Amino acid sequence: MDLSYFLISLLNGLSVGLLLFMLASGLTLIFSMMGVLNFAHASFYMLGAYVAYTVTAASGSFWVALFLAPLLEGLAGAAFERFALRRVHKFGHVPELLITFGLSYIALELVQLVWGRAAVNFQPPPQLQGPAFTIVDLQAAGAGLGLTWGLPPETCKTVAGAVCTTFPKFRAFGMAVAVLMLVTVWLLFTRTRIGLVIQAALTHPDAAEALGHNVPRVFMLVFGGGTALAGLAGVIGGALRVTEPGMALTVGAVVFAVIVIGGMGSLAGAFIASVLLGVIESFAVGSDKSLSDLFAVLGAQVTPQTLGYAVWSVKISQVAAILPFLLLVLILIFRPKGLLGTRED
Repeated sequence: MDLSYFLISLLNGLSVGLLLFMLASGLTLIFSMMGVLNFAHASFYMLGAYVAYTVTAASGSFWVALFLAPLLEGLAGAAFERFALRRVHKFGHVPELLITFGLSYIALELVQLVWGRAAVNFQPPPQLQGPAFTIVDLQAAGAGLGLTWGLPPETCKTVAGAVCTTFPKFRAFGMAVAVLMLVTVWLLFTRTRIGLVIQAALTHPDAAEALGHNVPRVFMLVFGGGTALAGLAGVIGGALRVTEPGMALTVGAVVFAVIVIGGMGSLAGAFIASVLLGVIESFAVGSDKSLSDLFAVLGAQVTPQTLGYAVWSVKISQVAAILPFLLLVLILIFRPKGLLGTRED
Protein backbone atom coordinates (compact mmCIF):
# COMPACT_ATOMS: atom_id res chain seq x y z
CA MET A 1 0.00 0.00 0.00
CA ASP A 2 1.56 3.32 -1.07
CA LEU A 3 1.45 6.26 1.32
CA SER A 4 -0.73 8.52 -0.83
CA TYR A 5 -3.40 5.79 -1.07
CA PHE A 6 -3.26 5.32 2.69
CA LEU A 7 -3.69 9.05 3.39
CA ILE A 8 -6.56 9.50 0.93
CA SER A 9 -8.34 6.39 2.24
CA LEU A 10 -7.90 7.65 5.78
CA LEU A 11 -9.25 11.10 4.90
CA ASN A 12 -12.20 9.60 3.00
CA GLY A 13 -12.93 7.34 5.96
CA LEU A 14 -12.82 10.27 8.36
CA SER A 15 -15.17 12.28 6.13
CA VAL A 16 -17.67 9.38 5.98
CA GLY A 17 -17.34 8.80 9.72
CA LEU A 18 -17.91 12.46 10.59
CA LEU A 19 -21.00 12.55 8.34
CA LEU A 20 -22.31 9.47 10.15
CA PHE A 21 -21.62 11.18 13.46
CA MET A 22 -23.62 14.27 12.45
CA LEU A 23 -26.57 11.97 11.88
CA ALA A 24 -25.96 9.63 14.83
CA SER A 25 -25.44 12.45 17.35
CA GLY A 26 -29.02 13.64 17.03
CA LEU A 27 -30.38 10.13 17.43
CA THR A 28 -28.12 9.56 20.44
CA LEU A 29 -29.31 12.76 22.13
CA ILE A 30 -32.96 11.80 21.58
CA PHE A 31 -32.41 8.33 23.00
CA SER A 32 -30.37 9.51 25.99
CA MET A 33 -33.06 12.04 26.90
CA MET A 34 -36.27 10.17 26.13
CA GLY A 35 -35.36 6.52 25.69
CA VAL A 36 -36.92 6.65 22.21
CA LEU A 37 -35.27 4.96 19.24
CA ASN A 38 -36.52 7.30 16.53
CA PHE A 39 -36.97 5.14 13.42
CA ALA A 40 -37.78 8.27 11.43
CA HIS A 41 -34.41 9.90 12.17
CA ALA A 42 -32.91 8.95 8.80
CA SER A 43 -36.06 10.34 7.16
CA PHE A 44 -35.28 13.76 8.66
CA TYR A 45 -31.83 13.36 7.10
CA MET A 46 -33.48 12.73 3.72
CA LEU A 47 -35.89 15.64 4.15
CA GLY A 48 -32.98 17.90 5.08
CA ALA A 49 -31.33 17.14 1.74
CA TYR A 50 -34.52 17.78 -0.25
CA VAL A 51 -35.38 20.96 1.65
CA ALA A 52 -31.83 22.23 1.09
CA TYR A 53 -32.12 21.42 -2.62
CA THR A 54 -35.40 23.34 -2.86
CA VAL A 55 -34.14 26.33 -0.86
CA THR A 56 -30.95 26.44 -2.94
CA ALA A 57 -32.97 26.41 -6.17
CA ALA A 58 -35.33 29.11 -4.89
CA SER A 59 -32.76 31.43 -3.33
CA GLY A 60 -29.78 30.64 -5.53
CA SER A 61 -27.60 30.23 -2.44
CA PHE A 62 -26.38 27.01 -0.85
CA TRP A 63 -25.42 28.98 2.26
CA VAL A 64 -29.02 30.04 2.86
CA ALA A 65 -30.04 26.37 2.59
CA LEU A 66 -27.26 25.32 4.98
CA PHE A 67 -28.79 27.58 7.64
CA LEU A 68 -32.50 27.29 6.81
CA ALA A 69 -32.88 23.53 6.20
CA PRO A 70 -31.69 22.41 9.70
CA LEU A 71 -33.87 25.13 11.26
CA LEU A 72 -36.98 23.92 9.41
CA GLU A 73 -36.14 20.31 10.27
CA GLY A 74 -35.77 21.23 13.94
CA LEU A 75 -39.16 22.97 13.96
CA ALA A 76 -40.77 19.96 12.23
CA GLY A 77 -39.20 17.58 14.75
CA ALA A 78 -40.32 19.69 17.71
CA ALA A 79 -43.86 19.83 16.32
CA PHE A 80 -43.91 16.06 15.82
CA GLU A 81 -42.80 15.49 19.43
CA ARG A 82 -45.33 17.97 20.80
CA PHE A 83 -48.41 16.87 18.89
CA ALA A 84 -47.77 13.18 18.16
CA LEU A 85 -44.97 11.49 20.08
CA ARG A 86 -45.89 13.03 23.44
CA ARG A 87 -49.44 11.71 23.16
CA VAL A 88 -48.27 8.08 22.96
CA HIS A 89 -45.37 8.41 25.42
CA LYS A 90 -47.51 7.28 28.36
CA PHE A 91 -48.30 3.99 26.59
CA GLY A 92 -44.67 2.81 26.56
CA HIS A 93 -41.83 2.31 24.11
CA VAL A 94 -43.62 0.10 21.57
CA PRO A 95 -46.16 2.76 20.51
CA GLU A 96 -43.31 5.29 20.32
CA LEU A 97 -41.37 3.02 17.99
CA LEU A 98 -44.45 2.36 15.87
CA ILE A 99 -45.36 6.02 15.45
CA THR A 100 -41.82 6.95 14.36
CA PHE A 101 -41.80 3.91 12.06
CA GLY A 102 -45.03 5.17 10.49
CA LEU A 103 -43.59 8.66 10.13
CA SER A 104 -40.66 7.27 8.14
CA TYR A 105 -43.05 5.80 5.55
CA ILE A 106 -45.07 9.01 5.41
CA ALA A 107 -41.87 10.99 4.80
CA LEU A 108 -40.81 8.62 2.01
CA GLU A 109 -44.16 8.86 0.24
CA LEU A 110 -44.19 12.63 0.69
CA VAL A 111 -40.74 12.97 -0.89
CA GLN A 112 -41.73 10.79 -3.87
CA LEU A 113 -44.98 12.74 -4.30
CA VAL A 114 -43.35 16.18 -4.22
CA TRP A 115 -39.93 15.59 -5.80
CA GLY A 116 -40.46 12.34 -7.71
CA ARG A 117 -38.72 8.99 -7.57
CA ALA A 118 -35.61 9.99 -9.51
CA ALA A 119 -32.55 11.65 -7.97
CA VAL A 120 -32.42 15.45 -8.02
CA ASN A 121 -29.39 17.47 -9.11
CA PHE A 122 -28.21 18.83 -5.75
CA GLN A 123 -24.61 20.02 -6.15
CA PRO A 124 -22.13 21.74 -3.84
CA PRO A 125 -21.71 25.50 -4.39
CA PRO A 126 -19.10 26.57 -6.94
CA GLN A 127 -16.82 27.81 -4.15
CA LEU A 128 -16.59 24.27 -2.75
CA GLN A 129 -16.11 22.38 -5.99
CA GLY A 130 -12.74 21.08 -7.08
CA PRO A 131 -9.78 19.83 -5.05
CA ALA A 132 -9.00 21.18 -1.58
CA PHE A 133 -5.44 19.95 -1.83
CA THR A 134 -3.33 17.49 -3.74
CA ILE A 135 -1.19 14.76 -2.24
CA VAL A 136 1.95 14.43 -4.33
CA ASP A 137 3.66 11.08 -3.83
CA LEU A 138 7.24 11.32 -5.08
CA GLN A 139 8.36 7.94 -3.75
CA ALA A 140 8.62 6.61 -7.31
CA ALA A 141 11.17 9.33 -7.98
CA GLY A 142 12.93 8.65 -4.69
CA ALA A 143 11.97 12.02 -3.21
CA GLY A 144 9.49 10.95 -0.53
CA LEU A 145 6.00 12.45 -0.04
CA GLY A 146 4.91 16.04 -0.50
CA LEU A 147 1.61 17.64 0.51
CA THR A 148 0.65 20.75 -1.44
CA TRP A 149 -2.57 22.71 -0.81
CA GLY A 150 -4.63 23.77 -3.81
CA LEU A 151 -2.15 22.59 -6.42
CA PRO A 152 -4.04 21.93 -9.69
CA PRO A 153 -3.91 18.23 -10.68
CA GLU A 154 -2.70 19.22 -14.17
CA THR A 155 0.33 20.97 -12.67
CA CYS A 156 0.99 18.07 -10.33
CA LYS A 157 1.06 15.57 -13.18
CA THR A 158 3.90 17.44 -14.84
CA VAL A 159 6.22 16.47 -11.97
CA ALA A 160 8.29 13.53 -13.15
CA GLY A 161 7.65 10.32 -11.23
CA ALA A 162 4.84 11.83 -9.13
CA VAL A 163 1.60 10.07 -8.20
CA CYS A 164 -1.03 12.77 -7.58
CA THR A 165 -4.24 12.28 -5.59
CA THR A 166 -6.75 15.06 -4.87
CA PHE A 167 -9.12 15.51 -1.94
CA PRO A 168 -12.37 17.38 -2.74
CA LYS A 169 -13.09 20.73 -1.14
CA PHE A 170 -16.64 19.79 -0.20
CA ARG A 171 -15.49 16.70 1.72
CA ALA A 172 -13.08 18.88 3.67
CA PHE A 173 -15.89 21.39 4.28
CA GLY A 174 -18.20 18.62 5.54
CA MET A 175 -15.51 17.43 7.95
CA ALA A 176 -15.06 20.98 9.26
CA VAL A 177 -18.83 21.37 9.79
CA ALA A 178 -18.97 18.06 11.69
CA VAL A 179 -16.08 19.03 13.96
CA LEU A 180 -17.64 22.46 14.59
CA MET A 181 -20.94 20.76 15.43
CA LEU A 182 -19.20 18.39 17.84
CA VAL A 183 -17.47 21.25 19.67
CA THR A 184 -20.71 23.28 19.78
CA VAL A 185 -22.75 20.41 21.26
CA TRP A 186 -20.02 19.67 23.81
CA LEU A 187 -19.84 23.32 24.89
CA LEU A 188 -23.64 23.53 25.03
CA PHE A 189 -23.94 20.55 27.36
CA THR A 190 -20.96 21.31 29.59
CA ARG A 191 -20.60 25.11 29.67
CA THR A 192 -24.11 26.57 29.50
CA ARG A 193 -27.09 26.77 31.84
CA ILE A 194 -29.43 25.15 29.32
CA GLY A 195 -27.01 22.23 29.11
CA LEU A 196 -27.18 21.79 32.88
CA VAL A 197 -30.97 21.91 32.75
CA ILE A 198 -31.03 19.26 30.02
CA GLN A 199 -28.71 16.99 32.01
CA ALA A 200 -30.81 17.51 35.14
CA ALA A 201 -33.99 16.65 33.22
CA LEU A 202 -32.25 13.51 31.96
CA THR A 203 -31.01 12.21 35.32
CA HIS A 204 -33.55 13.68 37.78
CA PRO A 205 -36.69 14.79 35.90
CA ASP A 206 -38.85 15.08 39.02
CA ALA A 207 -36.30 17.28 40.80
CA ALA A 208 -35.89 19.45 37.70
CA GLU A 209 -39.64 19.90 37.46
CA ALA A 210 -39.84 20.73 41.17
CA LEU A 211 -37.29 23.51 40.56
CA GLY A 212 -39.64 25.07 38.02
CA HIS A 213 -38.28 23.68 34.77
CA ASN A 214 -40.74 22.47 32.15
CA VAL A 215 -39.37 18.97 31.51
CA PRO A 216 -41.74 18.13 28.60
CA ARG A 217 -40.65 21.36 26.90
CA VAL A 218 -37.01 20.36 27.42
CA PHE A 219 -37.77 17.01 25.78
CA MET A 220 -39.41 18.80 22.86
CA LEU A 221 -36.38 21.07 22.40
CA VAL A 222 -33.99 18.11 22.53
CA PHE A 223 -36.06 16.18 19.97
CA GLY A 224 -36.15 19.25 17.73
CA GLY A 225 -32.41 19.74 18.17
CA GLY A 226 -31.75 16.12 17.29
CA THR A 227 -33.79 16.36 14.10
CA ALA A 228 -32.04 19.66 13.25
CA LEU A 229 -28.69 17.83 13.42
CA ALA A 230 -30.15 15.18 11.09
CA GLY A 231 -31.21 17.98 8.73
CA LEU A 232 -27.70 19.46 8.83
CA ALA A 233 -26.26 16.04 7.97
CA GLY A 234 -28.79 15.84 5.12
CA VAL A 235 -27.59 19.13 3.62
CA ILE A 236 -23.98 17.92 3.61
CA GLY A 237 -24.75 14.31 2.68
CA GLY A 238 -27.21 15.24 -0.07
CA ALA A 239 -24.70 17.45 -1.86
CA LEU A 240 -21.80 15.08 -1.19
CA ARG A 241 -23.54 11.90 -2.33
CA VAL A 242 -26.89 11.54 -4.12
CA THR A 243 -30.20 13.10 -3.13
CA GLU A 244 -32.83 10.47 -3.88
CA PRO A 245 -35.72 8.79 -2.01
CA GLY A 246 -33.65 5.74 -1.04
CA MET A 247 -30.99 7.73 0.81
CA ALA A 248 -32.75 7.32 4.17
CA LEU A 249 -32.86 3.55 3.83
CA THR A 250 -29.22 3.46 2.72
CA VAL A 251 -27.86 5.28 5.76
CA GLY A 252 -30.53 4.49 8.37
CA ALA A 253 -29.43 0.95 9.20
CA VAL A 254 -25.77 2.01 9.46
CA VAL A 255 -26.68 4.80 11.89
CA PHE A 256 -28.46 2.36 14.19
CA ALA A 257 -25.37 0.16 14.03
CA VAL A 258 -23.29 3.19 15.04
CA ILE A 259 -25.28 3.99 18.17
CA VAL A 260 -25.39 0.33 19.26
CA ILE A 261 -21.65 -0.14 18.70
CA GLY A 262 -20.81 3.13 20.43
CA GLY A 263 -23.22 2.49 23.29
CA MET A 264 -26.87 3.50 23.54
CA GLY A 265 -27.06 7.10 24.71
CA SER A 266 -23.30 7.78 24.59
CA LEU A 267 -22.32 10.75 22.43
CA ALA A 268 -18.60 9.97 22.77
CA GLY A 269 -19.29 6.34 21.86
CA ALA A 270 -21.25 7.44 18.79
CA PHE A 271 -18.30 9.58 17.69
CA ILE A 272 -15.79 6.74 18.11
CA ALA A 273 -18.06 4.21 16.37
CA SER A 274 -18.81 6.60 13.48
CA VAL A 275 -15.15 7.29 12.77
CA LEU A 276 -14.27 3.62 13.19
CA LEU A 277 -16.93 2.45 10.72
CA GLY A 278 -16.08 5.20 8.25
CA VAL A 279 -12.39 4.28 8.21
CA ILE A 280 -13.13 0.54 8.00
CA GLU A 281 -15.48 1.08 5.04
CA SER A 282 -13.00 3.34 3.24
CA PHE A 283 -10.12 0.86 3.44
CA ALA A 284 -12.35 -2.16 2.79
CA VAL A 285 -13.81 -0.73 -0.44
CA GLY A 286 -10.34 -0.36 -1.94
CA SER A 287 -8.97 -3.72 -0.78
CA ASP A 288 -8.61 -6.70 -3.14
CA LYS A 289 -7.44 -9.07 -0.40
CA SER A 290 -9.31 -12.17 0.74
CA LEU A 291 -9.03 -14.93 3.35
CA SER A 292 -7.16 -17.03 0.81
CA ASP A 293 -4.39 -14.39 0.83
CA LEU A 294 -4.22 -14.66 4.62
CA PHE A 295 -3.95 -18.46 4.38
CA ALA A 296 -1.14 -18.05 1.83
CA VAL A 297 0.79 -15.86 4.28
CA LEU A 298 0.34 -18.55 6.92
CA GLY A 299 1.67 -21.18 4.50
CA ALA A 300 -1.62 -22.82 3.53
CA GLN A 301 -2.56 -22.89 -0.14
CA VAL A 302 -6.21 -22.44 -1.14
CA THR A 303 -7.12 -23.79 -4.58
CA PRO A 304 -10.43 -24.09 -6.45
CA GLN A 305 -10.55 -27.69 -5.19
CA THR A 306 -10.39 -26.58 -1.53
CA LEU A 307 -13.62 -27.00 0.44
CA GLY A 308 -15.32 -23.62 0.76
CA TYR A 309 -13.17 -21.97 -1.92
CA ALA A 310 -16.05 -19.65 -2.89
CA VAL A 311 -16.01 -18.22 0.65
CA TRP A 312 -12.23 -18.04 1.11
CA SER A 313 -11.77 -16.23 -2.21
CA VAL A 314 -14.32 -13.46 -1.53
CA LYS A 315 -12.52 -10.10 -1.55
CA ILE A 316 -12.90 -7.65 1.31
CA SER A 317 -14.27 -5.03 -1.09
CA GLN A 318 -17.16 -7.37 -1.93
CA VAL A 319 -18.27 -7.59 1.70
CA ALA A 320 -17.51 -3.98 2.69
CA ALA A 321 -21.22 -3.15 2.98
CA ILE A 322 -21.86 -5.80 5.65
CA LEU A 323 -18.80 -5.09 7.82
CA PRO A 324 -20.66 -2.55 10.05
CA PHE A 325 -23.31 -5.15 10.80
CA LEU A 326 -20.73 -7.86 11.41
CA LEU A 327 -19.10 -5.57 13.96
CA LEU A 328 -22.55 -4.88 15.39
CA VAL A 329 -23.17 -8.60 15.94
CA LEU A 330 -19.77 -9.05 17.59
CA ILE A 331 -20.39 -6.08 19.91
CA LEU A 332 -23.80 -7.45 20.92
CA ILE A 333 -22.23 -10.82 21.69
CA PHE A 334 -19.15 -9.71 23.62
CA ARG A 335 -20.11 -6.23 24.93
CA PRO A 336 -23.88 -5.67 24.76
CA LYS A 337 -23.64 -2.15 26.24
CA GLY A 338 -21.41 -1.01 23.40
CA LEU A 339 -18.02 0.64 23.58
CA LEU A 340 -19.00 3.45 25.98
CA GLY A 341 -22.61 2.60 26.76
CA THR A 342 -24.08 3.54 30.14
CA ARG A 343 -27.80 3.03 29.67
CA GLU A 344 -29.39 -0.31 30.50
CA ASP A 345 -32.78 -0.01 28.76
